[in-house]
Amino acid sequence: MDETPLRRRIRALRQPSASDASSTSARWEDAAAEPEHTGAPSVRGVVRELLETAIFVLLVFLIVRGVIQNFKIEGQSMEPTLHTNQYILVNKIVYFHIDLNAPMRLLPGRSDLPSNVVYPFGQPHRGDVVVFEYPRDLSKDYIKRVIGLPGETVTIHDGHVYINGTLLNEPYLHDVMTSCRPDDPCGLNRPFVVPSNALFVLGDNRPNSSDSREWSELPFDRIIGKAWVSYWPRDDWGVISTPTYAAP
Repeated sequence: MDETPLRRRIRALRQPSASDASSTSARWEDAAAEPEHTGAPSVRGVVRELLETAIFVLLVFLIVRGVIQNFKIEGQSMEPTLHTNQYILVNKIVYFHIDLNAPMRLLPGRSDLPSNVVYPFGQPHRGDVVVFEYPRDLSKDYIKRVIGLPGETVTIHDGHVYINGTLLNEPYLHDVMTSCRPDDPCGLNRPFVVPSNALFVLGDNRPNSSDSREWSELPFDRIIGKAWVSYWPRDDWGVISTPTYAAP
């Protein structure tokens, strides 16, 4: 039977040409020559990833530790605001400061240059609860409330605190009287002038607190940070607020 043009075209499609066969054979040879990839990472790659992760975690820990620190309340000096075995977070960056003249004192003949301390985020405010190194034993950390600021005159008499002669209203005290022993810096109604770069601090539990009444002012450079958040026990969770005072 004679083949029509349509049948010849169909037959040509079904029979691969010699060039097609050689191309297919080359592709199979190339595929066989390529190495097999299992997708499993190498030991060196795994070790490198672990090291990078460990370094990253360490850097994050150091950064966070430089900004925030946990602190455990021990003792009753801040009751009823804070109580023993309560855990809080301390904001260490809020009182960050730098002495602009420190590099200049390294130059010959400039060692006696006075300090020029700058607080980018502000100095402590009255009412702030601060954690600090105990001036008489730097291995111990204390927590108290800021009462007197630099240059102010603090007087304690008749069970109350006066700032520059004006009665200080302290809403966080619950029927607690403030007193000084005769040999304390504030005893016998003696006015106490807070030095520059220092604070006058008191515990909220005035009858049971070792504070500025006993060991005088707190230097700024002993302050660790501001009590920020209480996180344990759960019932005490929350931000530690700073009271608002009437202007003395």
